[in-house]
Amino acid sequence: MREILPALSRWYASGTPFGLATVVDVSRSAPRGPGAAMAVGPGDEVVGSVSGGCVEGAVFELAKEVVESGEAQVQTFGYSDADAFEVGLTCGGELTLLVRPVSPATDPAFGAVAASVAAHRPVVTATVLDGPAPRGASLAVWPDAVAGTLGTEGLDAAVTDDARGGLAQGVTGLRHYGPRGERREDAVRVFLHSFAPPPRMLVFGAIDFAAAVARMGLFLGYRVTVCDARKVFATPRRFPEGVEVVVDWPHRYLGGTETDDRTVICVLTHDPKFDVPLLEEALTRPAAYIGVMGSRRTHEDRLKRLRDTPVPAEALARLRSPIGLDLGARTPEEVAVSIAAEIVALRWGGTGMPLSATAGAIHPPVLSRVGASG
Repeated sequence: MREILPALSRWYASGTPFGLATVVDVSRSAPRGPGAAMAVGPGDEVVGSVSGGCVEGAVFELAKEVVESGEAQVQTFGYSDADAFEVGLTCGGELTLLVRPVSPATDPAFGAVAASVAAHRPVVTATVLDGPAPRGASLAVWPDAVAGTLGTEGLDAAVTDDARGGLAQGVTGLRHYGPRGERREDAVRVFLHSFAPPPRMLVFGAIDFAAAVARMGLFLGYRVTVCDARKVFATPRRFPEGVEVVVDWPHRYLGGTETDDRTVICVLTHDPKFDVPLLEEALTRPAAYIGVMGSRRTHEDRLKRLRDTPVPAEALARLRSPIGLDLGARTPEEVAVSIAAEIVALRWGGTGMPLSATAGAIHPPVLSRVGASG
């Protein structure tokens, strides 16, 4: 959804209704997770994807239909081998979509939600799927404000509480309530879609590898900052547009920067005078991933130096060093791919092995999370 919001905002500002399809539930090996979205706008322009191509043709027709009728629909797609040309998921999974018309008349808060997402301000949208409440009714919830209604005051209050409670974790998924918000009933299904600020990637060491890693971080949806104490290297022109470049001693910058359990830290300086104070700071704060560049000999020397610091011995196990997966990478771009692969594998509990050498579900249940981007 975040990726297609510029187009949606343009259509919304023009007052032209568009059809928005959102994945609200998945099972087994579905190709996209809850929150994935596709929209059909003026002139049959299409943005986004809900299945990687399996059911997009049918969703295109559904989106046009809801715009014409003005009524939201819920549709489930699963695997079917009865007819090679029948719409379905070839991966064997199942996904449920909410397809609804969006315009200033049907969703007055959509523009404010889009502006918040663009500005990295946290917001949750709650949309009714079915039950006594009106299908497609929506409620926008910010930490300090609410807009819209799901039909009853009690339902609005219960959903608002749950939305704010899950916002810090970026929780997206289905919730069940009674018609007036009763929590032990399941008459009304509501889809909560959290737009938490994007996770941070902090890259220390403004070397050629850093530019490639920063580019990969942007691609994965991180808010990327590159920091180096050397002014001659830490210049914005050496890095992709959208990357924040900071000239400061790495440990001092990190000490004044907030991190959380989604933050990714990549240390590429491989110089003890930078590395050791920086890692002493990094290993005592929240972070999902701390990767450090250097040879195995450099890694052993680094560990020896860190053992002479107040860093607890168990914290040293958090280091991913040498950084990245074993892909045989040589160039900065290849190394950036190996680092990104390690981050993704850690995020979803992947093995890092070729899929051809594994068995079972390709998309197993989530084991851990590194920087989920709404």
